[in-house]
Amino acid sequence: MAHFEAEALEFEEKVITINRVAKVVKGGRRFSFTALVAVGDKHGKVGVGLGKASEVSEAIRKGNDAARRSMTRISLVEGTIPHRIDGTYAATTVVMRPASPGTGVIAGGAVRVVLESLGVQDVLTKVLGSRNHSNVVKATMNGLKNLRTRDEEVSFRKGD
Repeated sequence: MAHFEAEALEFEEKVITINRVAKVVKGGRRFSFTALVAVGDKHGKVGVGLGKASEVSEAIRKGNDAARRSMTRISLVEGTIPHRIDGTYAATTVVMRPASPGTGVIAGGAVRVVLESLGVQDVLTKVLGSRNHSNVVKATMNGLKNLRTRDEEVSFRKGD
């Protein structure tokens, strides 16, 4: 139990969006909530998760658990991404470009939350196509997972 509490302290969780959804049943509408959550350690690890429940706090907790399970390590170079990358998901494209130190995170909404949780300090981004929060987050993660540093690319080409 103590190990889990120590692990919980090093990760920062941020709620990207909370959405109320309705299911129409015979007696009227049943309302529930979805929560899109990003979890990161600000040192190159990030995960996103979607939680669904009849209460907001429970949906956030479930989203947090899902995000921790989906955490991946992303290669960063001096506080920015190693190269330009386009992440796509469905009708959404997220363009991410490395930036010089001092630029800051030039990103909106969902992309900003994911990149800040990851620990990126300087980056330029633009969302093209659909602005749906869920698709934007998935496109961002798709782009980040495809990032490679020069060392990783060289070892990949050699076949190590």
